[in-house]
Amino acid sequence: VYVYVKVLTNSPFLVCMDLAHSEEELIDPKYFWVAPSGKKLEGQRYVNITQTGDLMLMGFKESMSGAYTCILSHKILDTTTQEEREAFKTYTFMVYAYREADHTYKAFVRFITKRCELKANHWFFKKLKKALRNIITDLKCQILEPSYKCHSVNIPKRGLLHELFVTFQVNPFAPGWEEVCRQVTYVCEEMTNMRVQKARDQIKEFFDKWTYTLKHKFQTLPAIHYVDNSFSMTRVDSCQPGFGKNDTNHKDCAGCCVVCDPGTYSPNNEVTCQTCTRPRVKEYGARSC
Repeated sequence: VYVYVKVLTNSPFLVCMDLAHSEEELIDPKYFWVAPSGKKLEGQRYVNITQTGDLMLMGFKESMSGAYTCILSHKILDTTTQEEREAFKTYTFMVYAYREADHTYKAFVRFITKRCELKANHWFFKKLKKALRNIITDLKCQILEPSYKCHSVNIPKRGLLHELFVTFQVNPFAPGWEEVCRQVTYVCEEMTNMRVQKARDQIKEFFDKWTYTLKHKFQTLPAIHYVDNSFSMTRVDSCQPGFGKNDTNHKDCAGCCVVCDPGTYSPNNEVTCQTCTRPRVKEYGARSC
């Protein structure tokens, strides 16, 4: 059984029993849980084991990932001979730590200009970058990789137009973001994702207002003006070091950033765990080989 536990939260109860046994009467049942390290779990500070053998792992960390095994033993009584014998059944749970993916957004927007050679194009782009940064600076988000290219576009019924194709990324890791995270008690990606989504919404509102202004306040269009409904944003996910996505191996947690298996590592904010050429790494969540 595969179980996924969000970092720093408690696992669901792992039940040391299958459906068939749960519907039977068990005589003198005993439960023995073993950690991935091979040590017994009873008495450990980070576990809660109930009288019926259910296990909860508390404050789960990536280093706690691995195979948790439970041995169920109970007596079988022969009603004819009154003889007793011991029966055993073993259950294994593969428990993985996971995090929510960190979100960034790639944005694309177009503007009509009179000519591609205008010096005003560069001036306009510079002012646009400043305006976008001012919108999201209080959210500790930042504009990354802003760029533009000018193209000639043949539009049906309108002829040949010149347009600026502008792209940029919205990222939640502007200077000071760590301090914001220290103010919360839960895993930080929830806060960063909430901030970048708010930044996305504020930038969208900025362009929506631009559309309204062009339609209702300008008698004649400015030399450089927004192409209505051209603004779009695409979400891009990344994982924190030591985590990666693997929809093949972790179908039940598709989209999650799951802790890297032993023999693999993730040194940066990519979305995949890389395989070590010489697998010396034996722990989960390695950031290097």
